[in-house]
Amino acid sequence: MDDTESTTTSADENTGNLCDNPTRDTLAEGLLGLLKPTVDQLDERVRSTRISQLELKQQIDSLNEELSKVREALNNHPDLDPYVKKLIACKHKVTVVLNILQASQDRLNEIRQMINKEKSVRPTVITGGLPPEPEQSTSGILSDRGSIN
Repeated sequence: MDDTESTTTSADENTGNLCDNPTRDTLAEGLLGLLKPTVDQLDERVRSTRISQLELKQQIDSLNEELSKVREALNNHPDLDPYVKKLIACKHKVTVVLNILQASQDRLNEIRQMINKEKSVRPTVITGGLPPEPEQSTSGILSDRGSIN
């Protein structure tokens, strides 16, 4: 072979042989048979992806509407400051009443102690220095002093 001779065929030569060559037809059908399921599967996945994207868009729009409603509700909330001030005033009043009740209970306890102390001192003054009588028991038995004549 000469270097000037080309071993490759030109595109014009190949186009004439495409329709006539059964090997090429078989190869084209084979390639088409191999690629067609992949292309069909890819096409189906693209279709399902587009459907999913449309559903997602609808859900995003719905969420956007709900968030708008929430934002509107937050901006239109009633003013709670007067109610909070009233609650603080009530709490203060309750605290004052609690302190008064605590002081009253402390005073009552002191009075009770003074009465008990007075009870223990008074029999000594009345009996002339004799020890106080023991209190009667609930069983109805006379005390030791009650049995002396």
